[in-house]
Amino acid sequence: MASLDKWYMSLALRLAREASLRGEVPVGAILVVEGKIAGWGRNDRMIKNNILGHAELIAIQRASENIQNWRLMRSTLYVTLEPCIMCTGALLQSRVDRVVFGCRDAKMGAVRSLYALAEDPRLNHRIKIEEGVLADESSALLRNFFENLRTR
Repeated sequence: MASLDKWYMSLALRLAREASLRGEVPVGAILVVEGKIAGWGRNDRMIKNNILGHAELIAIQRASENIQNWRLMRSTLYVTLEPCIMCTGALLQSRVDRVVFGCRDAKMGAVRSLYALAEDPRLNHRIKIEEGVLADESSALLRNFFENLRTR
């Protein structure tokens, strides 16, 4: 499974790079349902002036439309950055089984860094979490983006 995780994460990184080129925080997400890519997203909240423009939410919406079901069971989300509270809530609500993420988000991370919402025993659904897949690449992309932003 590890090589497959890396392959899907490399696709998410490609989307993150595209987001960066568009002036967006470089985050990309791929949602795989039953072994097939059902949805994908890259941050677009600046372009669309919409706070809901997180890569994860866009991937969830596309996957739900593609499979014609809001329940995304037997699915894995690959995302370059640890999901925030809003995205983790959507992942829980949509019944995603597993989240694989690249690097942690010390300021907004809701599955490992600040909170462990995805595995909270009080909830009726829990998400398996795998972290650190292509973490160096994900982290470098974000670091370079913000360094370039500060020098402008």
